[in-house]
Amino acid sequence: MAAKLITARWATLTSTLLFPLPRPSLHRTIVNARLPRVSSSSPLPSSSLTPSSSSSSSSLSMASEAVAVEKTSGPYGSWKSPITADVVAGAEKRLGGVALGGDGRLLWIETRPGEGGRAVIVKEPEKLEDKPLDVISSEFSARTLAQEYGGGAFAARDNVIIFSNYKDQRLYKQTVGGNHAPVPLTPDYGGPVVRYADGVFDPLFHRFITVMEDHRTSSLNPTTTIVAIHLSNGDIHEPKVLLSGNDFYAFPRLDPSGKRMAWVEWSHPNMHWDKAELWVGYVSESGDLYKRVRVAGGDPLLVESPTEPKWSSKGELFFMTDRRMGFWNIYKWIEDKNEVVPVYSMNAEFARPLWVFGTSSYDFVGRNGENNSIVCSYRQSGRSYLGILDYVSGSFSLLDIPLSDVTNVVAGSDYVYVEGASATHPLSVAKVTLNETLSKATAFSIVWSSSPDVTKHKPYFSLPELIEFPTQVPGQSAYAYFYPPTNPNFQGSPDEKPPLLVKTHGGPTAETRGILDLNIQYWTSRGWAFVDVNYGGSTGYGREYRERLLGQWGVVDVNDCCSCARYLVESGRVDGQRLCITGRSAGGYTTLACLAFRDTFKAGASLYGVADLSLLKAETHKFESHYIDNLVGNERDYFEKSPINFVDKFTCPVILFQGLDDKIVPPDQAREIYKALKEKGLPVALVEYEGEQHGFRKAENIKFTLEQAMMFFARLVGRFEVADDITPIKIDNFD
Repeated sequence: MAAKLITARWATLTSTLLFPLPRPSLHRTIVNARLPRVSSSSPLPSSSLTPSSSSSSSSLSMASEAVAVEKTSGPYGSWKSPITADVVAGAEKRLGGVALGGDGRLLWIETRPGEGGRAVIVKEPEKLEDKPLDVISSEFSARTLAQEYGGGAFAARDNVIIFSNYKDQRLYKQTVGGNHAPVPLTPDYGGPVVRYADGVFDPLFHRFITVMEDHRTSSLNPTTTIVAIHLSNGDIHEPKVLLSGNDFYAFPRLDPSGKRMAWVEWSHPNMHWDKAELWVGYVSESGDLYKRVRVAGGDPLLVESPTEPKWSSKGELFFMTDRRMGFWNIYKWIEDKNEVVPVYSMNAEFARPLWVFGTSSYDFVGRNGENNSIVCSYRQSGRSYLGILDYVSGSFSLLDIPLSDVTNVVAGSDYVYVEGASATHPLSVAKVTLNETLSKATAFSIVWSSSPDVTKHKPYFSLPELIEFPTQVPGQSAYAYFYPPTNPNFQGSPDEKPPLLVKTHGGPTAETRGILDLNIQYWTSRGWAFVDVNYGGSTGYGREYRERLLGQWGVVDVNDCCSCARYLVESGRVDGQRLCITGRSAGGYTTLACLAFRDTFKAGASLYGVADLSLLKAETHKFESHYIDNLVGNERDYFEKSPINFVDKFTCPVILFQGLDDKIVPPDQAREIYKALKEKGLPVALVEYEGEQHGFRKAENIKFTLEQAMMFFARLVGRFEVADDITPIKIDNFD
């Protein structure tokens, strides 16, 4: 297949950030190591948009604006940019979930780097120009550690919210708009050993139903159940177990009558996206489940992973599954026949892997309680679409909004809140107002933005180009987003090509997306080329593409990253002598594997990456404890694919960043590779952050990581002086 370079003026990038922008610990310890299509049947967007705020479609335009300025020639990598590490670290607020309050206004969780990564529940103001209101006080943080990755940390009904508090992991009840302190609902076990996520209110029995993860007996193998918690205003009771016996549960969802509950469950060695089951249980007069029916996932000849069950106002059960077609599409359960029927089918992903609890890829919308329509997002050919599906008539209408990447969706009667971004707009929550027939968008406004004033840097934005490049398998392609160096004041020397930084995303069952990421713009505005690779095994392209990595982790991902870099060199876009690579978590593993088993790159930066697969298998948490069995292979593969066992093959400098409280990739991984490379005599450095977990959440650590990676590459590979005033750390075997 001929390689194709597709310029995506709409391209969106919502994937994992290059250098974790979660804020690390306040304390920093530096250790010096010695290693230096939209389906043809689908209508095209046609609705006109009337923005209701200053964040209009024009301000979100995907077209780059020409800046009539005489440019200065300067070495790539040395350009001065206003997108500093401080700007990147300070702008990286994150979203942790959304929900509608009883008054129809939105509630969301935002993680604030400036407050040490505290997760705050915030409410939409009555007027767009007013400031959102903090719902919880400063001593609380709404974040759950269930399955380590969390998600689904709060739920709302009327003017009441229930949330998981980060410090003790207990559930608390809070009245929105009141002056009362949060009231604990779950017992105090003397520490954060029992965790809750993905809960829903059960008004029929005045209780809260939620997933519970109990670490009291074993931290490596906690018990996961679905429990009911009484909502009394005083007495605290032990949670009542409703479901138990399987390894994992998610999405407990009650029908409008409260007499049926749907949920998803799965067991080792599968991850949710490998194979799962959807069940419905009938609720007795005592609140127990007296009858259970398996809706999907029970056929041994039909591999599928059902997800996101939801009940309509009429009591109909909808969900997503990837049976037969290999793409997550919308299905409906016919209760009296116990049959599953497709509602709308196309070769596109309407859902995503369950890495975190509480995802919402679709919702019901309609006036006067008549919810015959579903608002949903799907992903196809590297971008997202938002549409309205009339599931009675089967008609589907795309909504024309200025966001090309959409994740979570929450709907009211005639409006929709979407979490999304574009190539020129950061992660945001937008409100989309619909017309009378619920088929077109009539107004669009930004309710929340992770970086509200970032558009002032728009002339410096590098727009992503969707690349389809050949892999090492004949006739097979993989995908990436390429960002060329962009700065209105500088241009490279005519006899020079830019250095390239390759990013390999985490997961590895995840997807990088073409949205505005200041972390990437930090590099490109200084004269670096940057490419974000969706190697084989990534999501967003269906099960077949995702399963390329089964038994091939450390091979397919490594080959694809190297092939992508070579493709850009051969097309004349980057300097083949200045190829660098970075990644975090699983992306850190791919980074280290590329450096150990290939000679493509000249230096690498690993952020809490895996160096020893056997150690990871022995020490990692329950959720992923069998994940890598399917990805790696047999015991021999564990040894042969672990970079730590082949230090002699490393030939270039490496810098490592690690949180000391990381339970997913423990600190020993970074320390072992650091020690081995130092003894080998390669330039190497290790930076450890106290109090930081899997992903850095503190602004000062985000900034330090970004600046030191830039300085490391500049000193050892770049052949240029950075424009910023950065004090470099000591590099073993180099300084």
